[in-house]
Amino acid sequence: MTLRSADGTAFAAFLARPEFPTGPGVLVLPDNKGLSGFYRETAVRLAEQGHPALALDYYGRTAGPDPEMRAPEFGELPNLLPHLLALTPDGLDADLAAGVARLRESGAAEVVTLGFCFGGRQAFRAAAPRFGLAGAVGFYGYPDTLNGAPGPTQLAPGLTAPILAFWAGADEHIPPAAVAAFDAALTEAGCPHEFTTFPGAPHNFFERGEAEHAEAARTAWLRLLAFLARPDASGPA
Repeated sequence: MTLRSADGTAFAAFLARPEFPTGPGVLVLPDNKGLSGFYRETAVRLAEQGHPALALDYYGRTAGPDPEMRAPEFGELPNLLPHLLALTPDGLDADLAAGVARLRESGAAEVVTLGFCFGGRQAFRAAAPRFGLAGAVGFYGYPDTLNGAPGPTQLAPGLTAPILAFWAGADEHIPPAAVAAFDAALTEAGCPHEFTTFPGAPHNFFERGEAEHAEAARTAWLRLLAFLARPDASGPA
């Protein structure tokens, strides 16, 4: 489907609706390549578990609202970079807000964000009160300052929704010190959170589908579903 932000931008989204909703809606936030088959499939998997799920695309402002019309090379970094650098916190927030609103229109009384990599960073940011979320889940979302922009660590004093975070122990992009600093910042802010690091797992282990890391992906999936059953809990299970 096509959604429209408050600033008039049209952007792509994919909505999966369960036959019998039994839990909060989930706003699926992809990695920096935007809406792709993996995230549509993730939305379907969530709907099969009773969660209305909407995955969105980030590039309606610069690449148009139809990802299918983009060249196959769009996701390669040299081609993607101009679009990625054109993203702004205000634009991202407007698109996220439109996605949350669409899930609520679909009957979701509560909404949780679920993001991966770039989307994990945005999922953490969305734990701020202005989004009214029941929780936020992020897989390997970089938490520190990036290109001069404050990250979730710096924004932690304003984050209130419970956070579930998954980290890859062999992630070359996110050092353990950055994870520890985010943990400490959330603790100081009084924001409920639960961190799980999978030793030896690489960045993007959940999406890769590799047999070597299948157990980590399965464990993360089960913990995600448990969190969705209790996103307003006061602390880790």
